[in-house]
Amino acid sequence: MTRTAKAIRVVPRKPRSLFWSPIARLILASNLAGLIILIAGALVLNEVRASLVNARKASLEEMGQLISSFMTDNATTDVPVELDIDEVIRQLTSMPLTKATRIIVHDPRREIVADTRLIKDVINASNLPEIREPSWFERTWLETVRAINRTVETVSATGRQPIAEALSLDEEVTRALKGEPVFSERFNDEAKRVLSITMPIEKVLRVVGTLTIETSDVAEIIAAERAALVPLIVVAMLVALITATLLTLGIARPLRKLALSSERVATGAAQRLNLGKLHDRKDEIGDLARAMEAMTVSLYDRIQENERFAADVAHELKNPLTSIRSAVETMQAISDPEKKAKMANVIARDVIRLDRLISDISNLSRLEAEIVREKLVRVDLNRLLEDIVSIYRDTVREGEATVVLALADKATHDVMGREGPLGQVIRNLVENARSFSPAGGEVTVTLASISSARGPVVRLTVEDQGPGIPPDKLEKIFQRFYTDRPVGAKFGNNSGLGLSIVRQIAETHRGQVWAENRMVDGKITGARFVVELPPAPLDI
Repeated sequence: MTRTAKAIRVVPRKPRSLFWSPIARLILASNLAGLIILIAGALVLNEVRASLVNARKASLEEMGQLISSFMTDNATTDVPVELDIDEVIRQLTSMPLTKATRIIVHDPRREIVADTRLIKDVINASNLPEIREPSWFERTWLETVRAINRTVETVSATGRQPIAEALSLDEEVTRALKGEPVFSERFNDEAKRVLSITMPIEKVLRVVGTLTIETSDVAEIIAAERAALVPLIVVAMLVALITATLLTLGIARPLRKLALSSERVATGAAQRLNLGKLHDRKDEIGDLARAMEAMTVSLYDRIQENERFAADVAHELKNPLTSIRSAVETMQAISDPEKKAKMANVIARDVIRLDRLISDISNLSRLEAEIVREKLVRVDLNRLLEDIVSIYRDTVREGEATVVLALADKATHDVMGREGPLGQVIRNLVENARSFSPAGGEVTVTLASISSARGPVVRLTVEDQGPGIPPDKLEKIFQRFYTDRPVGAKFGNNSGLGLSIVRQIAETHRGQVWAENRMVDGKITGARFVVELPPAPLDI
């Protein structure tokens, strides 16, 4: 079997919408990432608040138990068992508390007997501000902040239980007098949201009062952070939308034009890139446009490819020439007629191989020239296959595999291409299949129109009854000058270019080709080569 260096297959497609361009989506995603993070941060704030509340609850509970035990030991009397109000006040006065923390002590009648706000004379004295009507901006800003707060709290609270009950201070005291600690979240008499815990003060299994500790620092911290986040969200949103739009128009659209122009050149629809104003841009897009225009000129010269091909040809021609030279030198050095006859056979086989190589190399060069020069025309594959198969059928010799054409339907299978190269594809695949088929075997050629992942295609299939292809060589056989002849195959009939030519022609016709094994009951019963080409448009 033969194979050539893998070429880049260009599959034409309909121009995608600008806003569905992958690079446009990438730009939008990268610019919106910061915005998403900010919005997620706003939602996370509520969870942070939940963590702070839980941590604060634990600290308040620990603090309440400690102060309650201290009150039990130092601020109660034995006979009768009741609170010592003076001692309670003295103890509370000596405690260092923050401005956000307040302690209230109730007696069993739910009356306040001590309040740190009153005991420590915490009075906020300040001049009242001048009464004025708030501006439109201030009212709008306040309503925006309130709306965002309500939205964030609603979204975050959906589907989970509240962190703390909402109880009034009187309800807390009533439940605490029954001997159970109570934790709640409420508004105090200053209209501030506070966390509150009320602990019973017990002595000799009797509740002699309650101790309430409330703090407002958590709500203040969360409110400040949330308010500070709002302007960042607004600014990030505006910046992201503006920059995404500018980048999409300035990058995605020019790149889309570059891609479409390059595709026209690659498929033979155009010979040169015509990028217009993109050529005159003074940025990276302009650099890319000028580089691609220069690249198309270089592609026509094909210097690098020709050098590699010349090296491969020289290597392949050198092998039989070396063998011929060795055989000639051996014949000159020996006198045994039998050995001379063997050397003559070696020379004859190498001459056949050289002839085959030169013919295939000549055909390859001619086909490459045709592909570059000739335009695509409508080709009737039904007629082309029937003509080629009939030649094989009429010229088959004894012991050779017969070629059978099996059309899946009577429909016409037209493609846009060049008849000469397409005929070469069919002949190379059939010759390859016949070389691997057993004596008297059969090569089946099938043509059908099907729907594939790439859309509607015309599928040409060539199957043989040979030994199949090793799984690790299903791709390697398409490499240039690769040859793997079966045992007993006639020497010199395979140059290693046949399948390489098939792939090159298929890809220049916007199609594809691959090899696979025919399997029956888990056993390989032959090889199958599949060529898929796009059908010709109906309006041409």
